[in-house]
Amino acid sequence: MSVKWLASLPRSLILTAALAFSFSASAFTEGTDYMELEKPIPDADKTLIKIFSYDCPFCYKYDKAVTGPVSEKVKDVVAFTPFHLETKGKYGKQGSEVFAVMLARDRAAGISLFDDNSQFKKAKFAYYTAYHDKKERWSDGKDPASFIKTGLDAAGVSQADFEAALNDPAVQETLEKWKAAYEVAKIQGVPAYVVNGKYLIYTKNIKSIDSMAELVRELAAK
Repeated sequence: MSVKWLASLPRSLILTAALAFSFSASAFTEGTDYMELEKPIPDADKTLIKIFSYDCPFCYKYDKAVTGPVSEKVKDVVAFTPFHLETKGKYGKQGSEVFAVMLARDRAAGISLFDDNSQFKKAKFAYYTAYHDKKERWSDGKDPASFIKTGLDAAGVSQADFEAALNDPAVQETLEKWKAAYEVAKIQGVPAYVVNGKYLIYTKNIKSIDSMAELVRELAAK
């Protein structure tokens, strides 16, 4: 396209084209707002994954104010999917087991993970509150039974039911899938939000709920 040809176009047409380009151009930049993972999380198309740990204060803060509102705004394009990080915290393994069981129970009951009746939500916030607000440490890794009991009591699940559910193939599949969280968490820590298993959002550059929702939508469409 020559400059002379462009100059011959009506000014109104040039302005219209410029405006169309400005609205179609992305407001987000790879390397600044997100990165593409070298090793994507498998089987994660159309998902918004949040990698978290019960002992992460920022995970707690984001779960109180960010995760729910963003997930609600983008639920028509991605499904929210939590991944608990087994390798963080004295009770990371036990935490993952409790969360995987509660996740399976909520799914079987058709309950949203953001619903107040969600057993996953009840257990998660019981751990957050105990660890971060009450400074409970459950004997610093020496009393896993008490740690597990905190989550089960909050969710209203018996030890026997928990142990039986833990052997369910679907629960074991979830625990195996969550192992992919470790490599992602090494990049910028937790919480870590991943869209479609491929795009890691840089949490330090999140400016607002609406902005994050827009970014999730853009990445989901890639």
